[in-house]
Amino acid sequence: MSGNPVLEHVSRAMAAYPVTPVRTVRTEIAGIPRTITLKLEGHSPWRSVKGRTALSLIRSVAGDLTAPDATVVESTSGNLGLALSAICRDLGLRFIAVVDHRQSPVIQQAIGANGGELDWVRTPDDATTHLQDRLARVRELERDLPHAVWPNQYENDANWRIHETWTAPEFDAQVTHRAQALFAGVSTGGTLAGLSRHFRRTRPGLRIVAVDVRGSTVFGGVPRPRTLTGIGAGRRSAFLTRASTDDVLLVDERQAVACCHTLRADTGTAVGGSSGAVLAGCLEYLYRHPEVRHALCLCPDLGDHYGPTVYHPAWLDRMGLPSEAHRLRHRTGAACPGFEPVDDITPAPSAPSEEDASR
Repeated sequence: MSGNPVLEHVSRAMAAYPVTPVRTVRTEIAGIPRTITLKLEGHSPWRSVKGRTALSLIRSVAGDLTAPDATVVESTSGNLGLALSAICRDLGLRFIAVVDHRQSPVIQQAIGANGGELDWVRTPDDATTHLQDRLARVRELERDLPHAVWPNQYENDANWRIHETWTAPEFDAQVTHRAQALFAGVSTGGTLAGLSRHFRRTRPGLRIVAVDVRGSTVFGGVPRPRTLTGIGAGRRSAFLTRASTDDVLLVDERQAVACCHTLRADTGTAVGGSSGAVLAGCLEYLYRHPEVRHALCLCPDLGDHYGPTVYHPAWLDRMGLPSEAHRLRHRTGAACPGFEPVDDITPAPSAPSEEDASR
């Protein structure tokens, strides 16, 4: 044992963490049958891939969290805040999530139920500075609160390292070597950076494709107002380099939402908006690349947090989208006719060892 209760708690949580399942679907793009394997990270304790990130971030600052009045402060658009609030609850730590109005009401309630505090920034709807405003507020809290600890998901290498040593090997073990391309969304860029580092070693021929939404500036460009959470950012990623990706696709948020509804209608699997964006980017890439027949998609979360948003008729109306699944099907892009499930949700043969997951 380490003697540090935070490290001991993280070690136990990682050992107990389930292997998240994969599900394979088929579709037809440009007249060619394609296979897409989805890794469904929402089948996890805190319902998203950010659970892994949160454990790694807390482990990285464990030495600063032993003070009796330590307070964890982090900027979040949703899922990371939920995971951190649960971990801090279990550790008896105060947690403040700095958020803006775009966050899902379901996640807000869950953070509060875990004892977390929501600190709001009042950025206007049509602004592009939500992230910058949240970060400015985090810095104020870090300065003003005694023993405030900011894990800093945006610049802390613990973000990407956990996905290189844990998420990626787990995914690698779940899929065949016929896969030709991997798709993942970007926000901080940590998940994709970690996936890329692993798969560059184990599958050098696998194409690594970053998916972002229009209006985001993760890869530069002019910022525009965005609606979806969990994908995109108002600043460049500190983790991604030119070597991280083979291609970058920017998708329209409406296509992402249409993919969410079409996947649910066809397979019964509901995913969140960022996962829909990854799927939309995958479809667009397959349309442009007829030689790619089998793709992998890292889906960060499921749809259970998005009943009041992505899956709500009034929210869809504000997005200029119909609420009927059969009408949304035509908005997925790439002339995709829909998805046929190939198998039931399938876990990996075995979980990585605690030693591997804790590296």
